[in-house]
Amino acid sequence: MIYFVPSWYHQNEYKENEQYWFRRRMVTELDDSVKQIQMFNRNEIMEYKILNLSYSPNFRHFLHRQSVFHAPYWSCFDAIQEIKRTKVDILSYHDLMWPEHTEFIYTPFCILAYVNNNKYAEVQFGEDGNMIEVNLFQQEVIVRKNIYDDRGFLSCTTIYDGNSPIYEQYLDEKGNWKMCRFINDGHIEVNPENPYYLINNQRIRTNSLSYPSVEMLIEEVSSIYLNEMTSKNDIFCLAMHTLHQNLLERLFLNKKTILSFYQNRLKLVDDDRLKNLIKNTNYCIVDSKSKIHEFEKYIGKRLPIVDITPFDTRVDFGISQQLTVQNILVPIDMIEQSKLEALILVFMTYFEVNETARVHFFTRNANWNRVDSVLNFVQQFLKTNGMDERLARKETNDKSEFDLDEENKVPIKFYVDQCVDELSISKCIREQRIVVDVTSQPDLYLQISCISSAIPQIVAHKTQYVHHGKNGFIVKDLSEIYKSLTYYLDNITNWNKSMIYSYELSKQYNTASLIRKWKGVMKQVEQD
Repeated sequence: MIYFVPSWYHQNEYKENEQYWFRRRMVTELDDSVKQIQMFNRNEIMEYKILNLSYSPNFRHFLHRQSVFHAPYWSCFDAIQEIKRTKVDILSYHDLMWPEHTEFIYTPFCILAYVNNNKYAEVQFGEDGNMIEVNLFQQEVIVRKNIYDDRGFLSCTTIYDGNSPIYEQYLDEKGNWKMCRFINDGHIEVNPENPYYLINNQRIRTNSLSYPSVEMLIEEVSSIYLNEMTSKNDIFCLAMHTLHQNLLERLFLNKKTILSFYQNRLKLVDDDRLKNLIKNTNYCIVDSKSKIHEFEKYIGKRLPIVDITPFDTRVDFGISQQLTVQNILVPIDMIEQSKLEALILVFMTYFEVNETARVHFFTRNANWNRVDSVLNFVQQFLKTNGMDERLARKETNDKSEFDLDEENKVPIKFYVDQCVDELSISKCIREQRIVVDVTSQPDLYLQISCISSAIPQIVAHKTQYVHHGKNGFIVKDLSEIYKSLTYYLDNITNWNKSMIYSYELSKQYNTASLIRKWKGVMKQVEQD
């Protein structure tokens, strides 16, 4: 069996990323662990299980969003809280005990509870409409936060003093507190009247009633589970993360492990505290070939390393050929200001020969003012250089009844596409004609999506997903971008050739290809 140990944490704490339904998602939920679990779940490669070290009262909803609702898992906090329930249960705020004469007010965002005209509580809901929190108030100041498990019970309560959290108690299914975490120093106190945790339906007494951190308790409970419930032939795929890297070294030092380094986690290789874990691992997985060379600079060639992208290609040619405009997608999150200004000048020159071209600046930044700030920057640059700033403005559906001079309106040439999650990225990609990415670190998911949608890519750095002159160009200087745009956008024959090549290239990264790589890794690990 293979066990996946993910890094699903919130702000570097052992907590889930669940949020209020009306809040914009600030980070994507998809990572290497999610895609690996999806692949094993859909293709029955071998038996697998998730080892979740994070406090996740809404874990079932998270699995449902990732289309792996029935994935088998073990939760460390379920063991600590002695929770036996496994099925989602509906819990309504009406089921809670409210004071007499409580009045509920339904707002567009949450439900407010008032008692004698004083604010008593806020009921907050998750993305699926499930109740996740109830905040209690006294004289308009929060005094308690109750967090509810999606299996239908109160899971954790946090006590506040002057709007500041003091401590949080984690409860069992019956509402008895199991452990208390103090916010100021993070130390843990275990209930002396109930100092047990649950492993395979067996109650085990904690080694202590006090721990300096929650990580120490997680380590104790997880180590017992690993010793009791796993065998020496089991494989553990560990998602590297700064929060749990020391914990993983202590838990899995003598086990068969695969270390998964995804995107910017490669810098962890240079961490001295991880040397023993890396030295004793059986295999390392990175998401692109270029990172293999970076990896070997730190650890040499003594460990087997393979590149397995967590994202598979799927043939979806999009709708760009059906549009009357030619959209150019330009990632800008990691681009220098000077490069961005130079790009704008290139595009302005190209607009003179291609009136249908439109530039879409692509950003994963979820800040509420991100779109306005980018457009304002472009407008200011255009104005400074004597160009029409109206080329970069927000779209509006307002149309004057007496606007008879429609033909003389200045068309919008610069847009901003704000895409945080992979679903919005996929939707955006389907409408793009070409991608121009001159950032220092190309977006992996974006590159794979371009291959799936057969979109040419113009990039500034060599990558395994762009073959020069085939499905795009690798440019050494920004001045080459104009010629590259002309090559693909002014000649449908060249664009079609790129589409055919992308289709063939996609076979190297489809699900079947990734499965073969995974089977090869696991076979070698099993033999070690």
